[in-house]
This record gives sequence, C-alpha cells and structure tokens, in this order.
Amino acid sequence: MRIALLGDVMLGRLVNDELKVAATDYPWGDTLPVLRQADIRFANLECVLADDGTPAAGKMYHFRSDARNVESLRSAGIDVVSLANNHVLDYGVDALLEMLPTLDANGILHAGAGIDLESARSPAVRRAGPTAVGFIAFTDNEPGWEATARAPGTYYVPVDSGDRRVKDLLDMVRRTKDHSQLLVVSAHWGANWGSKVPSAHQSLARALIDAGSDVVFGHSAHIFRGIEIYRGRPIVYSAGDFVDDYAVDPDERNDQSFVFLLETDGNVPSTLRLHPTNIARLQTRLASRSAGKIAERMQRLSRQFGTRSTWIESDRVLEIPIDVVS
Repeated sequence: MRIALLGDVMLGRLVNDELKVAATDYPWGDTLPVLRQADIRFANLECVLADDGTPAAGKMYHFRSDARNVESLRSAGIDVVSLANNHVLDYGVDALLEMLPTLDANGILHAGAGIDLESARSPAVRRAGPTAVGFIAFTDNEPGWEATARAPGTYYVPVDSGDRRVKDLLDMVRRTKDHSQLLVVSAHWGANWGSKVPSAHQSLARALIDAGSDVVFGHSAHIFRGIEIYRGRPIVYSAGDFVDDYAVDPDERNDQSFVFLLETDGNVPSTLRLHPTNIARLQTRLASRSAGKIAERMQRLSRQFGTRSTWIESDRVLEIPIDVVS
C-alpha cells in the first residue's frame, strides 16, 4: 500500500483567483502522476472552503477558497484532509459549518475540526483494500478556537506533557489503533520558521508512536524539517508548504517541499519516498534542477536523527528505508 502525505495546501487568495479562470487541477501542476501512485492521499487543508463567513477579528491573514474548489481537491484525488490548523476558522464558525457538508458530499474525509469536541477529535478512517487506515489530526495553534462539548472548533492539544489533553490524545491513539491496521497522526504544531525541531515536538512524537501511531506527520512551519525513524516508525517533523501564494524567503525557502510517499509492507511502514517539489506561479511542480539540492537539505536535517537516506538521481526521489529501530 502507498499513502501520499502533503503539507499545507492553501487554496485561498491568489490561488483562489487563479482557480476562477484555470482548470481545477491547476494548483497540483505536474505532481498528479505521483499522487496517482498512492492508494490514499492526505493533505493539511490550510484554508476554509466556503462562500460565506466574516473575517476573524485580530488576524492579519485570512485564507478562504470558494466552496466549488472542493473540485480541485477531487482532481488530485485527495481522500482525507486535516482541518486542525490556524486558518480553518479564518471566516468564523459559519464558514466552517458550510465546509463540513461540502467535504462530506464529495467523499473527502476530514479530521481535526467539527461541530463540537467529539466530532473534532474523531478519527477519519479510510480503507485501502483490506486495510483500515486511521487519521487523527490535532493542532497547538489558536487555543481560542478549541472545540468544546457545545461549540464548534478545532481539536486543540498543547504540546505540553503535563497537560491532560496530551494524555487524552495518547488514549485516543491507543483506542484508534485497536480498530485500524495503520494509524497516521497529523500534528499542526509550532512556529512558522526555523529548521530546528523543538525538543517538546520530539518528545510528543515519540510518545505518540509509543501509544500506537505508525506515522507522525507534522506541519505548520512554512519550511520542511528533518525526519526521524523511531522504533521503526517515521516522524516527519514538518512537511512545509505544498501549495500557496506566499512570498518566498530566500534563505528559509518556503517554496520547497515534497510529496511524501509512504510505502508499507503489509500494515507496517517500510519506505518513505520523497519527491522534491517547488511552488511557482501559484502551483506546485516536481523540482527539476533544484531537486538534488532540496533532497540534500533534507538529508542534512535528518542526519541529526541518525536517519539514513539515498538520493536516486534517475528517479529524482529521496528514499528513506524504515528498517532501523532507534
């Protein structure tokens, strides 16, 4: 089985404007053949899909894409999205409540936000043949957006080992793993910049794997960070930005990321194949001349965790074997 994992997908602002005149699959550029290799495709949806709503007060950036752009997600075959992030309520509760049935009607599963805490924290489960793959999504961004028993919002979990919500998250991982052959935990956490992995992220990621997660897939930072293999399970600390209209920092290079293609042996992760990407002209494209340098940066960032990898020039892919228990 193969699962494609994508970082932040932001279809608002200028991308939304482009989608008024361009084909629905425009944002995905030439990455579609890689995405089609996967049995399941997952992304963090870094905007709200809605036609209504009021911009949230006190925020500098508001990301909304027309509700009809759910067709753009469909064109890429996106099966599951995380809604646990700091932009899902940019246009208020009404926009969130407009988006949820739109995703449902188009067969796109979602996790991480909902009409109340129970729905926000509920896992999404997608089957690939006989395998049930579970997805749990949480964020430590925007604590004021935390869902409650009676109010819509996000599945908010502070990255603090002493907080009861961390214990609740770990308990949910254990319960979900009992009903899923493979479990992915999506974490929208931390600050926007800097390649260094916070020690609290590493501690929580390892605890998630100890509790039963097979993959920890982090995002929120605009740049990618290193990958660790812990107890034979991959931790992607930050996937970076996959599609957006952001200005590019020439040093941090927030226009660079990957299609993270996870391959399994049965229900056990076996290999991560990273296809380098660039954002240009409001779409993502497979990196060409810069591919080797993007991969080299990931190798350097991952080496600090003892992660082995091989750049395969003929395929323009960085291969990480998941066979080392650390």
